[in-house]
Amino acid sequence: MEEHSLWIAVEANRLLGPLVAPLKNSISTTFYGFFHQKYIPPEKVIPDHVLFALFVFLFCCVFFPLVRRSFSMEKPGKIQHLLEVAIEFLHEQLEENIGHGGKKYLPMIATIGTFILLMNLLGLIPGFMSPTSNINVTAGCAITVFLYYNYLGIKKNGVLKYLKHFAGPVWWLSWLMFPIEIISHLARPFSLTVRLFANIYGEELIIVVFFGLLPFLLPLPIMGLAIFTSFLQAFIFMVLTMIYVSGAVAEDH
Repeated sequence: MEEHSLWIAVEANRLLGPLVAPLKNSISTTFYGFFHQKYIPPEKVIPDHVLFALFVFLFCCVFFPLVRRSFSMEKPGKIQHLLEVAIEFLHEQLEENIGHGGKKYLPMIATIGTFILLMNLLGLIPGFMSPTSNINVTAGCAITVFLYYNYLGIKKNGVLKYLKHFAGPVWWLSWLMFPIEIISHLARPFSLTVRLFANIYGEELIIVVFFGLLPFLLPLPIMGLAIFTSFLQAFIFMVLTMIYVSGAVAEDH
C-alpha cells in the first residue's frame, strides 16, 4: 500500500535517489522516445515496491548462503531441519503435479515461491510494506512464470511441436482450438497477477483499518490470518506454476 511514503523509503530515496536518478532518467527517456512520448521524472526516484522487493532479494542473497555454510550432516540445526522438511514437501508436490523427473524444476519453483513468501510477510513488519501488494511486482512474477514454462515446452518439444499441441487432438477442430488455447495461456499471467495482488493488498488494507480502530487487540488475530494467507498464496503460486510446467513438458505434445 502506498498512500503515504514509509520512512525507510523516504531515507532510501534521500540517500540513493541522486545516484539512481541519472541512470533511470536516461533509460526511461530512451524507452519513452520509442513511442514518441516525453518522460517526466517522478518525485520519488525509487518506488516503495521496488525498494522493498530489492530488500528481499538482497536478504535472500545474504541469508541463504550463510545458512548453507552452517549445514551439517552430523548435527543439523533447526533451520536445516525446517528447510529439509520444506524441500521434501516440494519434492512430493512436484512428483504429484509434474510426474517423474519433476524434481529438476525445484530450483526455479522453490526460488520464486520463497521470494513471493518473503515479500508477502515483509508487510507484517512495522515500517515495511509487502511488495506483492503492488500489481507491478505480482505482474513481474507472473510474466516470469509465463516465460519459464513456455521456454521449457519449446526446449523439450521444439517450436513447431510445442505450438502443435495448441491445436488440440482433433485436426478438424484446430481452427477453433488454437485461438482458444492461445487466449487461455495469455490469461494465465493475468490470473496469477490479480490473485496474488488482490489477496495481499486486501490483507494489508484490513490490517491498517483494524489497527486504526483498536491498535493493540484486533490486529493480533488479523496478523495471524495474514501470516496464513502469505504462506497460502505463495503455495498456490507454486502449485499453479507446477501445473503449467507439467502441461508444457508433457510427452503427448
